[in-house]
Amino acid sequence: MFFQKDLETMSRQKIEEIQLERLKKLVDYCDRNVPFYHKRLEESGVTADKIKTLDDIKYIPYTTKDDIRDNYPFGLFGQPLKKIVRIHASSGTTGKPTVVGYTKNDLENWSDCMARICVAAGASDEDIVQIAFGYGLFTGALGLHYGLEKIGATVVPTSSGNTEKQIMLMQDFQTTALVATPSYAQFIGETAKEMGVIDKLNLKLGLFGSEGCTTEMRSQVEKTLNLFATDNYGMSELMGPGVSGECHLRCGLHINEDHFIPEIIDPKTLEVLPRGSQGELVITTLTKEGIPMLRYRTKDITKINYEPCECGRTFARMEKVMGRTDDMLKIRGVNVFPSQIESVLMRFDKIAPHYQLVITRENFSDRLEVRIELADESLLDNYSGLESLRGSIHHDLKTVLGIDTKVSLVEHKSLERFQGKAKRIVDLRNSK
Repeated sequence: MFFQKDLETMSRQKIEEIQLERLKKLVDYCDRNVPFYHKRLEESGVTADKIKTLDDIKYIPYTTKDDIRDNYPFGLFGQPLKKIVRIHASSGTTGKPTVVGYTKNDLENWSDCMARICVAAGASDEDIVQIAFGYGLFTGALGLHYGLEKIGATVVPTSSGNTEKQIMLMQDFQTTALVATPSYAQFIGETAKEMGVIDKLNLKLGLFGSEGCTTEMRSQVEKTLNLFATDNYGMSELMGPGVSGECHLRCGLHINEDHFIPEIIDPKTLEVLPRGSQGELVITTLTKEGIPMLRYRTKDITKINYEPCECGRTFARMEKVMGRTDDMLKIRGVNVFPSQIESVLMRFDKIAPHYQLVITRENFSDRLEVRIELADESLLDNYSGLESLRGSIHHDLKTVLGIDTKVSLVEHKSLERFQGKAKRIVDLRNSK
């Protein structure tokens, strides 16, 4: 069964034996079934027979999101469409979407991986779980849905939006767990407070994902909704959610290593880094049939801990993603991650957990403005207090980022709320 400890508490040697066996099969599978990979492997001289150790994975070329888009829609599929039982895709807001397909076996493995993560976080068959992710081509909702059903939880597929109805159902159904983006969970909590029903909610567990969330932001959401929140990680190209997730100790996200091989590389040199290093996460999917991925560059920045967790699980743990290489802001030659800014802002109790980063260019120089929402309207009447708060935030941001920023304190509830992934960056450098 998916939650048995003989899977999640295997020795490091056993885990790596399984990975090596499956990696060899995967290379052979990709060579025979995916023309794109057949060409790539042939050009690099890699065959299944040449994979002698896990270290030999370094000879396999990387796969990128551009490779998926260039082979739109089904060029990277490993099975004919009659064997594909479901298709998901990204939003495609920047061009053609990335399309992924699943065989029946893929869906079974996906629900197993998600079930493990939900159990590790504390979910059980006693829970009533409201899924406030948007259903559709997005993988998040259905990924959690089937994993939770597999452990026997009662699933309420409300989807995102219609927040007041969400809250009404939480009260009526006595919902115990919430699946949502952290930003939408916070919005649900704020709305419940305004409705005067926050104390009538029975939430105990939050299974959050789909967007970056610092520890400080998560603490804000926990305080607002009075629940215990965990993170899970994944992306459509790899499976969807289910690649990794936190246990109740929250000391890293346990990677389902019998289904995935993680690597950390230098995003500039593309060299594999020693264990314990911070860099870009690369994932190889070991069991996917519909659209297998060999060394997929996620662009997420993290590090991996291979020491067994105190919870008893031995799967390697990835740290919370600190940012993405394509989300990193370059401001006057300085690399800035939005997560760094969020961590600073969440230290101040007089501001709400809502902010916006506006980047402009003046006199050939980049300028970063951090717009922050006040927690209370009454603060606007205290000019000296506002200036003191603005000065403190400005000082802390400069200390952490190493650059000067403009700090703007704006009225409560004046910044946009999000029901899906929060979009906090407004880059106006190329606008006229």
